[in-house]
Amino acid sequence: MQTLREFTRKTKRGNILKIVREHYLRDDIGCGSDLCKYCFQNEVYQLTSKHEIASSLFKFPHYLVLDTNVVLDQIDVLEEDVLHNVIVLTTVLNEMKHKSSSIYKRFNEIIHDRTRNFYVFVNEHHKDTYADRDPGETANDRNDRAIRMATKWYDTHLETSQSSKELERSGMANTRVVLLTDDAGNRAKAEAEGILVASASEYVKSLEDFPLLLDKLSHKTFDNEKQALPQYPAHLSMKQVLEGLRLKKLLQGAFQASRENYLEGSVNVETYEKGILIQGRECLNRAVDGDMVAVELLPESEWSAPSEIVLEEKNVYADDVPSEERAEEEKDMLKQVQQAAAAASAERTPTGRIVGIVRRKWRQYCGILQPSLIENTNRHIFVPADRKIPRIRIETRQAAKLQNQRIIVTIDTWPRNSRYPQGHFVRSLGPLGDMATENEVILLEHDVPHCKFSEEVLSFLPKLPWSITAEDYAKRVDLRELDICSVDPPGCTDIDDALHCRELPNGNFEVGVHIADVSHFIRPGNALDKEAAARGTTVYLVGKRIDMVPELLSSNLCSLVGGVERFAFSCVWEVDKEANVIDKRFHKSVIKSKRAMTYEEAQVLIDDATQQSEIAKSLRHLNRLAKILKKRRMDNGALVLASPEIRFQVDSETHEPLEVEAKQMRETNSMVEEFMLLANITVAEHISAEFTECAVLRRHPKPPPTNFDPLVKAARYQGFQVDTETGLVLSHSLDKCVKEDNPYFNTMIRILTTRCMMQAVYFISGSLQKEEFFHYGLAAPIYTHFTSPIRRYSDIMVHRLLAASIGADSTYAQLLERKSNEELCHNLNYRHKMAQYAARASVGLNTHLFFRGKEEDEEGYVLFVRKNALQVLIPKYGLEGTLYLKTDKDGKDGVERTKSEVIFTFNEEDHTQRCGNVVFHSFDPVSVRLSLDSSNVQHEKLVFRLVKPYIKGFSVEPSTDADIPPTKKTKKDTKKKN
Repeated sequence: MQTLREFTRKTKRGNILKIVREHYLRDDIGCGSDLCKYCFQNEVYQLTSKHEIASSLFKFPHYLVLDTNVVLDQIDVLEEDVLHNVIVLTTVLNEMKHKSSSIYKRFNEIIHDRTRNFYVFVNEHHKDTYADRDPGETANDRNDRAIRMATKWYDTHLETSQSSKELERSGMANTRVVLLTDDAGNRAKAEAEGILVASASEYVKSLEDFPLLLDKLSHKTFDNEKQALPQYPAHLSMKQVLEGLRLKKLLQGAFQASRENYLEGSVNVETYEKGILIQGRECLNRAVDGDMVAVELLPESEWSAPSEIVLEEKNVYADDVPSEERAEEEKDMLKQVQQAAAAASAERTPTGRIVGIVRRKWRQYCGILQPSLIENTNRHIFVPADRKIPRIRIETRQAAKLQNQRIIVTIDTWPRNSRYPQGHFVRSLGPLGDMATENEVILLEHDVPHCKFSEEVLSFLPKLPWSITAEDYAKRVDLRELDICSVDPPGCTDIDDALHCRELPNGNFEVGVHIADVSHFIRPGNALDKEAAARGTTVYLVGKRIDMVPELLSSNLCSLVGGVERFAFSCVWEVDKEANVIDKRFHKSVIKSKRAMTYEEAQVLIDDATQQSEIAKSLRHLNRLAKILKKRRMDNGALVLASPEIRFQVDSETHEPLEVEAKQMRETNSMVEEFMLLANITVAEHISAEFTECAVLRRHPKPPPTNFDPLVKAARYQGFQVDTETGLVLSHSLDKCVKEDNPYFNTMIRILTTRCMMQAVYFISGSLQKEEFFHYGLAAPIYTHFTSPIRRYSDIMVHRLLAASIGADSTYAQLLERKSNEELCHNLNYRHKMAQYAARASVGLNTHLFFRGKEEDEEGYVLFVRKNALQVLIPKYGLEGTLYLKTDKDGKDGVERTKSEVIFTFNEEDHTQRCGNVVFHSFDPVSVRLSLDSSNVQHEKLVFRLVKPYIKGFSVEPSTDADIPPTKKTKKDTKKKN
């Protein structure tokens, strides 16, 4: 049967286009029920009489039909293995696909679980359930009518399919169909049409065998707040927001909450370099970190300055009601914040208030339950691990079980009359402080995709045993006889790159960089490719790696391990003795690495003059050429930056850190880096010439001058002039910052310089002018990432472009689409940033575990002098921490003073702290005692206490060795160290 579907679409020019499409209807689509005698059933997932659920609302066998909003709002309920025999209409699936791709994906995973009996019924193509859109009917009303029509048809169909005599004989009741909807209008119409209907909440509450399922219900309001007075201004409607943005009365940007002050945040707006400051609960107006918001700028007379006061919210309990007393307290605190900002003589910045929400960016949040003062209450306060997220009100019946557990909660709504957003419990992660649990928190809080690869993804992997075929050899350049080797960190199994160097008859050298040919195994557009693109990068935590691609590729078939034939993409140069490139070529190849080495092993081989193997000679040539390349880069203005990095030795059984040390850098680190840089630059030049509009490149913008202010001031106080006009003059300035009495001084200056830098980003060549391609840190006119395709998706994209340009592979539509590639680059930039943050958080976690139950005295340096603290760097561990001071502000910082307290005085002119005769400057040496403060179970912190210089009443009191208890060690620890 054929019908016509008509709809209109607006073109880019604003014209209205009428589209008419043929729509075919069928009469052979089965209902999927094992009770039906009429339908031809060949479906894999069927509705079955084996699963019956006891409901106090519907005390007879029944199937469920869900409307779209129930799936969108109650996905956490649906993911629990409780509901079975659910009819999924294609009307609902199509609506979900457009409204939330993430929930659509989660719901599809439930549908594909054969044990759940979720049956997809193609109602839009069934002749008895298709609903034409009536004149004047909205798309939403039409879809609601289609859902009711399909529910009614199912109920009637099953009734006629079940023989009353057979039911009487078996003693079973007739199986009915129940519609779950939270739409009041849809429910009223369903009841009028004689359809069995209930809300999601009513139905879940009727499942008396599953009381804990109530915890997962999405709540729009709590009963005790229905009559509460509004605490926040009303948000503007979307129509009002769009009109305000059009008239430029409002500004739009992403909201960033403050970690230190819960009454403060900022909105990043393109036209304001430092963003717009937001202060006070009413002005914050229910915005959550990451939300896209509409902001109204305050008159300039009301502008303020960011405060330097750390302000944490006091405990508020779930059953508290809003009070005038609490509101007054907050107004006083806000007044204190603003007075402190004014007293600090800080420059006022544009200040505003949030008047509307353009788009929420709510996610699932990790944290803990705040202990309740009331026994047997269901209402509780959830405290997120991320200090930028407000506390969330939830209802749970398992609070006692969840104490001292890390749990996940999601936000459902934030009404005007609620102090906090309202949400629901999703699941427990595990015990607080457990290594596996805390790693899971890090991954979730940094939005790192880390679930197991799906069966669909794994289906696109090569079948084992895998081997290189004669056809493969014929298509590639055979480089198996070359003396190729790899040099990597210890324990590396995902080896991306290998090198070779040999002398040519003309006296020049042939140098090759050989990169794992991952794009051979990951073909464009399949599930494996889409998963790698979504993950974007491999994430490295301490003792744990979250792969971008399945382990069969990352640690086996793609990894360039020693002594095994592997596919590679080779970049080969002819260079003279001064490392000038004479010629270059690219080709797909087959290689056989002669040896996989660590940086230390390669360094020993280079330094040992008795070693005269071809690999040793190759490494020495590479090392000599690399030094020339590096000097040339430095002369061009490339920056040598620094960051404190540490390495942990991890217990193989408990995965807890045994030892921690600063990472060592050797010549071989620099050797590999130089040739990877050369390969990336060479490939960037090539693909940008071949694909002027769609080459995937990487740029590093020059920082604005204000970014360098902390560096320039810190250097000036030490008697050095740092010029930041260009990268070249900055590089020369940094080279001159040397103190004979402080060998670590230059490293600290470079650490400060690193923090002034902008983030390097991926982009598409056609989106920017050529002069904007520049990579500031490397002083390179053009740059890309080619050398790590096992762990970066950007490199796979570059491999495909390079292969297409040399005829080694074919192009495809998406490869040349600028818009889709720009979206990919946006995701890659986000994933790369989150991976960096996750890695830092992992280092922080393991540092805390290492110092748990220990106290150590270590030498360090003052990195920054702040108004109420010293920022101290410990070179041995690459650690940074804050040494808090009690400053003389006449009690303005809210701390009561006693006559015996030691007070520090901050000098704003030379940025020093003075206490009596002791003066602290940036870069001064200090000795501190390190210990772990675990008083806040969710936010442990490393405490720094001053040892030297000694200040009576403030420093750690000197004590004999006998007074200091030795660190306890188990036999197992001693054995491992020996």
